[in-house]
Amino acid sequence: MTYHLGRLLDHVHLRVTDLDVSRRFYQAALEALDLLPLYCEGDGWFQADELFVDTATGPRSNVHLAFQAQSKEQVERFHAMTIAAGGIDNGAPGLRPYHPTYFAAYVLDPDGNNVEAVYHGPTKRSCASIAVDELGRTLRPRPSLEGAPNGRRLESPDEAVAVAEEVPAPPSGVMRSDFKFEE
Repeated sequence: MTYHLGRLLDHVHLRVTDLDVSRRFYQAALEALDLLPLYCEGDGWFQADELFVDTATGPRSNVHLAFQAQSKEQVERFHAMTIAAGGIDNGAPGLRPYHPTYFAAYVLDPDGNNVEAVYHGPTKRSCASIAVDELGRTLRPRPSLEGAPNGRRLESPDEAVAVAEEVPAPPSGVMRSDFKFEE
């Protein structure tokens, strides 16, 4: 069983007031960004990779969350689809002053979280994600053989696995037992 992690955050946990309304909003966001295959849900929660959402039993979340887009068209689709799913426009698609190719759109989700889709322009990743088994041992990244995290060229998928094994395991206590993982 495998799940995927980035290199900075283990997860973002949003606590929302109406799970069904939020589910519609985030399914639209994920679909617009071609990320819907990452979505899974259970009784009282849903998740997509590092994003975990459940119903607030106390204070709800108030965060700024930015999804990675692979094109300007995805950013535009994200903006339109999340507004159609109940979001509130918080910044139309367009270039931002953060760097010359920062193209983003902002929408407030049903609980007021500022949700962004951003395209940074043409980029090349060393790998699409880090794959980790349920015991916290790294299994395999989805490698791009054009480069490695430390700047050296990866010569084979096996070398990519060796590089990924250097990534620290996630903290203990992360509940993954209810999820269906890929083999």
